[in-house]
Amino acid sequence: MPPADSLLILSAATLTGLAMLGGLAAWGWSGWLRLKLRELEARPTGGELPAIGQRIDLADLKERIRKLEAIAAGVDL
Repeated sequence: MPPADSLLILSAATLTGLAMLGGLAAWGWSGWLRLKLRELEARPTGGELPAIGQRIDLADLKERIRKLEAIAAGVDL
């Protein structure tokens, strides 16, 4: 069995390493959140699309819903 001093040193080193990993993970998470916030701010709002673009998007969504309903009903497309 190792002496108490080496066990204390090993425990302290392990806790220090875990604290460093936790700090690095928190720093990375914060950076990722800042990146996503910038992406959201740069995204155009729905009101900026022309009317024809909105109609095409609506038609596309309706088509997707129709396909999903057919899949749920067990119909092959």
